[in-house]
Amino acid sequence: MPMPFKKILIANRSEIAVRVMHACRTLGIKSVAVYSDADLKSRHRFFADESVHIGSASPCESYLNIDRLISAAKSSGTDAIHPGYGFLAENPLFPKACKDAGIIFIGPTAEAMQLMGNKVESRKKMAQAGVQMTPGMQSSEIDIKVFEQAAKKVGYPVMIKAAAGGGGKGMRVVSDPTQLLSAIEAARREAKNAFGDDSVYLEKYIANPRHIEFQIIADNHGNCVHLFERECSIQRRHQKIIEETPSVALDSALRAKMGADAVKVAKAAGYTNAGTVEFLLDQSGHYYFLEMNTRIQVEHPITEMVTGLDLVIEQIRIAAGLPLSEHIINASQRGHAIECRIYAEDGNNNFLPSTGTILHYSEPSGPGVRVDSGIEKGMAVGIDYDPIMAKLIVHAPDRTSAIEKMIDALNNYHILGVKTSKRFMIDVLNHPEFQKGNTFTNFIESHMSERQIAKSPDNSLAALIASASSHSAAGSSSRSASIEQNSLQPWQAFRDWEIGGDILYEE
Repeated sequence: MPMPFKKILIANRSEIAVRVMHACRTLGIKSVAVYSDADLKSRHRFFADESVHIGSASPCESYLNIDRLISAAKSSGTDAIHPGYGFLAENPLFPKACKDAGIIFIGPTAEAMQLMGNKVESRKKMAQAGVQMTPGMQSSEIDIKVFEQAAKKVGYPVMIKAAAGGGGKGMRVVSDPTQLLSAIEAARREAKNAFGDDSVYLEKYIANPRHIEFQIIADNHGNCVHLFERECSIQRRHQKIIEETPSVALDSALRAKMGADAVKVAKAAGYTNAGTVEFLLDQSGHYYFLEMNTRIQVEHPITEMVTGLDLVIEQIRIAAGLPLSEHIINASQRGHAIECRIYAEDGNNNFLPSTGTILHYSEPSGPGVRVDSGIEKGMAVGIDYDPIMAKLIVHAPDRTSAIEKMIDALNNYHILGVKTSKRFMIDVLNHPEFQKGNTFTNFIESHMSERQIAKSPDNSLAALIASASSHSAAGSSSRSASIEQNSLQPWQAFRDWEIGGDILYEE
């Protein structure tokens, strides 16, 4: 069956926009980028076949503005819209607006998105479906006595969570009854500011679990399968930074059981397209439904690496009304994959945001090495949007080989002009507890808080790099070969250095 789409608009930016554009190219579909004032020179704008300006740097005036995105889709003659992740990807008003405008939304229905976006309503639905959840309340409440009774029933510590929450916002851990009221009030304030909804509820706090998620995919013909797990336990402030698959904590029996429950969650929600079902796995081997992310996940490439599938292409096929491909139905895992998120933030200084202009950019390469990037030399990295710049993914026959390959790839990934968390992630990967597979959600607090940061400043090295960068910027074709050669030598000889104050950085 020929693909019915001729042109797809990507309602997003940076690396995920480029990722979706790659899938469009593979399918022979034209892509349309949207961009704000801040992204005038961004890579995703020029990677697309067409681009449409949608407003100022403020997300509310550009990437979060449904009317402007729909207008851009109509003016460019777009058949369908892919939302990527973040921004409007999980806002049910967006697929509804697409439907009203006669444009196909590449994702789940607004109804399924609405259900799974509310933690209280989704807990009710999953309880009816027989999916194991953390003990706790089945509805949000205002009366403190209801919280007190629920906490007493499940036992302290407990977790206060925002009903419309995510990303760690509106969450508080409470270890004894004297903290309960103040924690509820603080969670409500934070939830109101973050989501416009101050509804909160209480559930049992699971101490130091693993974060295990299952990729599911479902078509409009009743087919729904899982594509195995990803472990995402290495997190800072509830944000994932390193993901891997398969998880060392799952054997084939537990994988089959959790995967079956993930499919049960998707079917109970009436879900179609790609989604991710998240679980907490405690240290006794018990697991609990956490939430469902109703979009393509940031870490989807590691699933692609071990299965050989292209999940974005499959998303487009499903939105076009096609059934799941045979490759999806009969998918299997092969080898081990790891992803490191390359953020514009200072991994040596509590992950503070970093901004600047990319002065030098070179990616690692080799068998089993993949880079999903939204940046290139000359681009400005500001504070207007999420700090993720790229994702580095490796694939190897086993976990030990994958760790070694990732460390080598990180050492050969060079970005000058902004600080990154590259060195921090190398130290995580080298840590004996990570290499043993003891990866729990408190890993960073337990093992990285006393981390020693080694620096090897070298003035002659700095001069060499600055010279190489300057020559490269001049664009002298006659000398480019020698410049590139010179610029590589320092990376290979030194790993930790910083020069030029706010001009050049390398961890």
